[in-house]
Amino acid sequence: MPDAADRETLGAFIARAVRMDAQAVVRLRMRAEGILEAWVATPFDVLVTRAVAGEVTPADVTVSGGELLAALTVSPGERMDPGPPRDLQWHSELPPAARWRPVDELPASVVADLADRGVALARENVGPHGTPPASLMDQTVLTVTGGDLEVKVPMRCLFALSGMGFVDGSLAGDVVRVTATDSWLRLDARYGAVVRRRHALLPLLL
Repeated sequence: MPDAADRETLGAFIARAVRMDAQAVVRLRMRAEGILEAWVATPFDVLVTRAVAGEVTPADVTVSGGELLAALTVSPGERMDPGPPRDLQWHSELPPAARWRPVDELPASVVADLADRGVALARENVGPHGTPPASLMDQTVLTVTGGDLEVKVPMRCLFALSGMGFVDGSLAGDVVRVTATDSWLRLDARYGAVVRRRHALLPLLL
């Protein structure tokens, strides 16, 4: 990663993820030549991602979030060792790279306000594992339409946006871009994106 700003950006992303889950693993994947994607599965059952300029070898590898964060902060050079592969610890499906359709753009201030209200409500209704109850996280807080697409955004997506520090409601004119495929929804904010399946996968009957 030749640019110090990109290293700092990725470090901030990983630090937030590790703060939410100390055992978090990070999937590093080349999206295109010179563009490196980092993916993390959050405790809210949504994926978060951030892209920076860089390269990783092999081109798709999962590593410890804590070890990667240490590599980024302790020896912040252009080349670093992110630690041994932990591919077996990655259990989430990644969305397709193509076929995303634009749905709408939402004012970041509105999204940030909804997230803040949801976090306040969650603090009053903490579940037995220290996380908000599933009934609250699955509550639809936004229904976004564009063309023939209607996308329902559950509270868990806003929890992830807030927890990762992706959205800043104080920036005038800032937006959160909503895109979707038939199976996935994606919220792109200033500092990263939240991705989640729109429909639960049907269980396989053996």
